[in-house]
Amino acid sequence: MKTLYVELGARRYPIHIGADLLGRAELLSPNIRARQVMVVSNETVAPLYLDRCLSGLSRFQCESVILPDGEQYKRLEVLNQIFDALLKNRFDRQATVVALGGGVIGDMAGFAAACYQRGVPFIQLPTTLLAQVDSSVGGKTAVNHAMGKNMIGAFYQPQCVIADTQTLNTLDDRQLRAGIAEVLKYGLIGDSEFFQWLEAHGAELMARDSDALAYAIERSCQSKADVVAADEREGGVRALLNLGHTFGHAIEAGAGYGCYLHGEAVAVGMCMAAHLSARMGWLESQDESRIERMIDGLGLPVRPPAGLTAQRMLELMAVDKKVLQGRIRLVLLKGIGRAVISDDYDEAALHATLHHFCV
Repeated sequence: MKTLYVELGARRYPIHIGADLLGRAELLSPNIRARQVMVVSNETVAPLYLDRCLSGLSRFQCESVILPDGEQYKRLEVLNQIFDALLKNRFDRQATVVALGGGVIGDMAGFAAACYQRGVPFIQLPTTLLAQVDSSVGGKTAVNHAMGKNMIGAFYQPQCVIADTQTLNTLDDRQLRAGIAEVLKYGLIGDSEFFQWLEAHGAELMARDSDALAYAIERSCQSKADVVAADEREGGVRALLNLGHTFGHAIEAGAGYGCYLHGEAVAVGMCMAAHLSARMGWLESQDESRIERMIDGLGLPVRPPAGLTAQRMLELMAVDKKVLQGRIRLVLLKGIGRAVISDDYDEAALHATLHHFCV
């Protein structure tokens, strides 16, 4: 097991990474204040891992709530099922919420914990690669709205993150690829050496080589932890983690939540960001091709779904959380491993990029 830390002063918390961690009481118990524990999971993950999770919580009063599986259920109406379960079981403000699942469950359980009785502790037990390398770390919690992704939420840090790499054995290939897209992001924004490693070892990741996966998860989590420690509430450098996300969130909303997985939409978004960067002369054309070749070679999409127009993309990007004073801020590239946050891009170049990808 490897343990990293998100350094937030008095709110410092660990990220434990390793095999067979879900039922480890010695990892869970120190992060639980009182007797009441509500485990939030979904219909796919619960049959696989709920019993193992509960075995590590046997000394506590545990209840569980099982939500439907999918991005399309990440909305306020479904979130209420968590509140209903907490209230029905008379959970108080010392109760702990445990998120057992992928990014959707982590976001919803974390947001419910942030809101219930004005905030109760929560623990992240991510079971997908995307959640283990990205969404479980850093305290972003939210639900979607029909007009925009993650538009209703809160910054709320977990007590700890426990990433059991054995859960990746039951992850299907599509979900694994979606997680690798977020891993790739870390190389593009600030770690060209890691990007080169991913080019060399991408096939091993897809083959679920345990050593390659453990290394990619550890390196990604360390990058995320460093950024969050420097900028918890995304006032500056943390926004670099949104490479591909402004385009990607528009794709998710425009295509209908669940059509493209989050990582798939981000993969397309990174291709679009690279194309716009190259069109503006910020990124060498061979590096743009290298990025798209890498993404395509992993079996990830490099184009939005058919029927999503450039105009619709622009409308959806205009309601992104990163819009300030009416100007869309984008994360663009000045080289592999050199990302920048910019609202000083050429509008004509942005429109050209949207028309290039959306036919």
